[in-house]
Amino acid sequence: MTQDADMKGAAAYPRAVLDLFDAYVHGAIDRRGFLSQCALYVGSTTAATATLAALSPDFARGQVIKPDDKRIIISHVDIDSPAGNGTVRAYIARPAAKKGATLPVIIVAHENRGLNPHIEDIARRLAVDGYMAVAPDALTTIGGYPGDEDKARTAFATLDRAKIGEDFVAAATYARTMAGSNGKIGTVGFCFGGWIANLLATRLPDLRAAVPFYGSPPTLADVPKIKAQLLIHYGGNDARTNAAWPDYEAALKQAGTRYQAYIYDGAEHGFNNDTTPRFDKAAADLAWARTLALFRQTIG
Repeated sequence: MTQDADMKGAAAYPRAVLDLFDAYVHGAIDRRGFLSQCALYVGSTTAATATLAALSPDFARGQVIKPDDKRIIISHVDIDSPAGNGTVRAYIARPAAKKGATLPVIIVAHENRGLNPHIEDIARRLAVDGYMAVAPDALTTIGGYPGDEDKARTAFATLDRAKIGEDFVAAATYARTMAGSNGKIGTVGFCFGGWIANLLATRLPDLRAAVPFYGSPPTLADVPKIKAQLLIHYGGNDARTNAAWPDYEAALKQAGTRYQAYIYDGAEHGFNNDTTPRFDKAAADLAWARTLALFRQTIG
């Protein structure tokens, strides 16, 4: 993963501003609320507007694998999801060099903005590493990712969370027997997608590995159903998400679930997302190396 030298890191922003941005991204405050409160820390509404733009994703800057990279093959599939929203469309990336071979599949679960260019890039990175990556779009039912993060976030908030979960279960079930799959399934998810990764671990007894990045836990009563190995990543500065970890860890221990959990000191929520200043290269590189090591061990 890369980080341009001219991108300011999270440390360049006041803690209060980062917390406001987290609240904005997760729907606790709207754009106007962010700007008015941020202005108190940065001096003016104009400066607050510039701060919001700087903290927002720059997909071109963070792109690692281009969509036309000759090492991969991209396709799309519409998957039936009768218990969810009816149909979920998924982005599929696979290694070109292994065309015709059967491969392990990784379900890639997006944040609360649908299947944006960053998550597509994550899928392509996994394909370069030899996996078939399947990345569903929860926004399928309203036309798919709209190309704008604010519009995507607003649209996402109108959806039924339980039905989104069923869409991802349907995608993972499809992936078991889809063309090119060898039936070995893992999942990785980020933020909302971290909750999806945890959910899939409770729903799919043949899931071999689940890697939630700064995600909410599943229903704790369902933890004993988990058969997959878990690798859980948290940012040390992510107080909102981390508050749920003690109870989740207690449930995992009681159930005897195989898991490893890491809290990366000084890292923010979203530290793996290299399109924003919250990206922490050291934490992201280490977390991603651990993630790939688990996939090699369990499905690769």
